[in-house]
Amino acid sequence: MTETGDRRPLASRNTRWAQAIARRLASMSITPNRISQASMLAAALGGLSFWLAGETEDGSRAALYIAAALFCQMRLLCNLFDGMVAVEGGKGEADGPFWNEFPDRVADILIFIGAGYGIGVPALGYAAAAFAVLTAYVRELGRANGAPSDFSGPMAKQHRMATMTAAAVLSAFEGLWLGDGEVLWIALLLVAAGAALTALLRARRQISWLRHGETDKR
Repeated sequence: MTETGDRRPLASRNTRWAQAIARRLASMSITPNRISQASMLAAALGGLSFWLAGETEDGSRAALYIAAALFCQMRLLCNLFDGMVAVEGGKGEADGPFWNEFPDRVADILIFIGAGYGIGVPALGYAAAAFAVLTAYVRELGRANGAPSDFSGPMAKQHRMATMTAAAVLSAFEGLWLGDGEVLWIALLLVAAGAALTALLRARRQISWLRHGETDKR
């Protein structure tokens, strides 16, 4: 059994730079599972950067926010290349389906909870993490029920990371207007609300598919 199931549609997968890097990784002794595991490390460092940024000031704070933004993007790059190395590189492993999903859930939890503690509102971070995990749960429940995988938004994984990356970069400059966590507060609220809506919409389409054998396009 290898990782050959339906995949999240990503335009970046067809770019020359991504294909070149994926070929290079596939030619090395790096396995797709190790890349997936590395995404958890990137997320842990991202969450820690968000957390520590709330405890520091001035230049150090800005640097930590930039680091958090980079780690969020590194997490996404790991998510991109693990699948490409597994499928296009032909290095899929028997336990690939587990490592394809489990690190993503851990990564969301680490990043959002770290950001929540960083701004002193841990409940908001936990809410964003919970609803992010729920979006994936609904998708995987659909697959278990025989429905097509639903990767739609408005707050799918790539949208969540784009929101947090943009918020981190903006937060690096919030000292210019004497801000103190407002940007991240708004970002976490958007992620929590958007992920909750995403889970509801996916559930609605899944129920329609189960009832009628096709996804409701309304």
